[in-house]
Amino acid sequence: MRIAITGSTGLIGTALVRSLRTDGHEVVRLVRHEPTTADEVRWNPAGGQVDTAGLAGCEAVVHLAGAGVGDRRWTAAYKQEIRDSRVLGTRTLAQALASMDAPPRVLVCGSAIGYYGDTGDRRTDESAPAGAGFLPEVCVAWEDAAKPAQDAGIRTVFARTGLVVARSGGAWGRLFPIFRLGLGGRLGDGSQYWSFISLHDHIRALRHLVDTEELSGPVNLTAPEPVTNREVTAVMGRVLNRPTLFTVPAPVLRIALGDFAEDVLGSQRVVPRRLLESGFAFDHPRIMEAIRAA
Repeated sequence: MRIAITGSTGLIGTALVRSLRTDGHEVVRLVRHEPTTADEVRWNPAGGQVDTAGLAGCEAVVHLAGAGVGDRRWTAAYKQEIRDSRVLGTRTLAQALASMDAPPRVLVCGSAIGYYGDTGDRRTDESAPAGAGFLPEVCVAWEDAAKPAQDAGIRTVFARTGLVVARSGGAWGRLFPIFRLGLGGRLGDGSQYWSFISLHDHIRALRHLVDTEELSGPVNLTAPEPVTNREVTAVMGRVLNRPTLFTVPAPVLRIALGDFAEDVLGSQRVVPRRLLESGFAFDHPRIMEAIRAA
């Protein structure tokens, strides 16, 4: 297939491009600068512009672009950047695809399990409503921004992603160096659930969403058995053979992370009901396997 990707230089995008090209697919990368290679197509997410001529012949678009949620302390300005980068970019892309004479048959749009807010210890699948707070509000607006594509008859899937376990990049990319130094430990009291997925399984799941015609709407991209931060800490210590004696108290996290601390300390026990029902099988269903793979 000919597949277009936004956010192709990020953790997920880089791995997805590599996976697709290894299997012989043609990848078109949407970039915000002037194209310098034949595989690049210009777009301006905030300005509402996409070079749709460069997307001709694409059967699928995977939309991953957006400011990193955990990249910087949450100030009012950065929270606005998080929201705008997702909502404006998605709206721009959805409107452009809807305007094409021969649009792609599927749009896989990034989203997040932040949609559900703090779920405590309740197992939560795609039937659950949106939670309360900043991230749920962002996710609702993010997904709503894809409506032009849906209205145009493009099969649209929202990949509600959990914490991606990867060697570098994302939350785990920051955890590994700390734990290797023997400075790792629980965040808060460690009772909060983390819904994870290995990078390997995440890429496989995205490709499954592209290929599975009966899937549309929200699909949780998380491993089947979420674990607590306390369990993550113990497994990290075993895999890396390091002590995990330290604890980061909640007040310290709030000072360091601002409003984002509440989401780090919050609990999300999210399960991938629709992914499993559609026949997807995880290679790394448990946290030990995901961390060892990373």
